[in-house]
Amino acid sequence: FSISRDSQDAFAARSFQKASAAQKAGKFSAEILPVKVTVLSKNKNGEEEEREVLVDSDDGIREGVTKESLAKLKPAFTKDGTTHAGNASQVSDGAAAVLLARRDVAERLGLPVRGKFVFAATVGVPPKIMGVGPAYAIPKVLQKTGLSLTDIDFFEINEAFASQAVYCVEKLGIPYDKVNIHGGAIAIGHPLGCTGTRQIATGLNIAKQYGARVFVTSMCIGSGMGMAAVFVSEE
Repeated sequence: FSISRDSQDAFAARSFQKASAAQKAGKFSAEILPVKVTVLSKNKNGEEEEREVLVDSDDGIREGVTKESLAKLKPAFTKDGTTHAGNASQVSDGAAAVLLARRDVAERLGLPVRGKFVFAATVGVPPKIMGVGPAYAIPKVLQKTGLSLTDIDFFEINEAFASQAVYCVEKLGIPYDKVNIHGGAIAIGHPLGCTGTRQIATGLNIAKQYGARVFVTSMCIGSGMGMAAVFVSEE
């Protein structure tokens, strides 16, 4: 697909930079539920002891990452490859949740309506190039909803690898400033089974902070699929 190492590293560095700036500014706080956990660690005497830790931020976000620093990393798969640890999604643990309900039920229960789920679409692509999924799922969901790219305020596109994320953005012609405004999976992490929901929480949070309204989430799927969904913020 002719996605250069340089363009991948530039995209990955920008993901870290956006996420780091957002984290410093407290922009993730509204979408994170702090959790107290007990961890084992060694004290000054080398003995293991339990201590309580408040987990209230993602710890994979690194400050100071640049395209130049990423260029020093060795390829992960082949000697002349372009993918490495710094321009691919992290191995992360995580959990996310959303509550989807009919509007009348939410109102009856007194639940705040943060946004509206409009429609989702899935597509199949060759499993060997599953990363291109969003490039085909996004046009399909836009067609189904009667929307165009210009109707979408911003996109949350999963960064499984910088290579596939760059390809999808370039193929669709989406302005980079509309993609993953607070960074993506390269900086934040990509816990399988969590990311799709995390994108919704992030999208609703971004929409509220920036006064945006319509956004799209999308990701590739390992078995050769792509999925995209449209949401409308109501805050």
